[in-house]
Amino acid sequence: MSDKTLKLGIPKGSLQESTFRLFQKAGFKITLGSRSYIPNIDDPELSGLLIRAQEMSGYVEQGVLDVGLTGRDWMMEQNAQVEVVAELRYAKAGLRPIRWVVAVPEDSPIKSVKDLQGKRISTELVGFTTRYLQQQGVTAKVEFSWGATEVKPPLLADAIVELTETGSSLRANKLRIVETILESTTIMVVNKAAWKDSWKREKIENLAMLLQGAIQAEEKVGLKLNAPKNNLAAILAKLPALHTPTISDQADKDWVSVEVIVAEKVVREIIPALKRAGASGIVEYPLNKVID
Repeated sequence: MSDKTLKLGIPKGSLQESTFRLFQKAGFKITLGSRSYIPNIDDPELSGLLIRAQEMSGYVEQGVLDVGLTGRDWMMEQNAQVEVVAELRYAKAGLRPIRWVVAVPEDSPIKSVKDLQGKRISTELVGFTTRYLQQQGVTAKVEFSWGATEVKPPLLADAIVELTETGSSLRANKLRIVETILESTTIMVVNKAAWKDSWKREKIENLAMLLQGAIQAEEKVGLKLNAPKNNLAAILAKLPALHTPTISDQADKDWVSVEVIVAEKVVREIIPALKRAGASGIVEYPLNKVID
């Protein structure tokens, strides 16, 4: 492998498809070849490997990978000695952080973390949970869960520590959240030696910038419109711009073109307001990247 190659770990599993889509928006096409754990990336300076997020930080720490995408929760679980160079706020189902919560059956007498003293807890996040309880002065039996953690209480565990984005799965299993013990987002972690290599560092920084720009663009759109100069102030007042709108002269000296980036969720409200204020030729278009 050439020295001008960055070994990149891509999370396999629940984050895989959303990560592929994110890289696509950032300008990188990723496809899976015949060996599903070695993706093809249309950048000869990137060598990819699919690794479960739970293991990613360890392989980055060891230098098997130069850089990888994983959850802050799994980095903390492994207690890995790596550099965190970027937060990439996306998850399987959207852009919100995920939460690791203590959950118990709805009729459980457990009301707080202190009530876990001497109890059985089932979780995939054994290391972090154990350390967290120790910090709270609680001694409990924390057991690794191989899956289907929500169905363990009350027969196999008194409580669970489980990740959730919306809480719907916990509610469906008649579980009640006692406390959130960790919030996590996807992060980019880098091997310490790779971070000291000038070529790798620049490549990593460029990659992080493009991925963060793609995430920034997820909830924004561009708007173009024509505005009569005599109504321009009223039209601009309707625009919650990311920055000052771009205003360009048109061939008709009485009109200008206005272009702006706005949050997608407000577009349905401001387009009718813009129209009523005198704007015309309003065009909404998607964005791939927004770099501040």
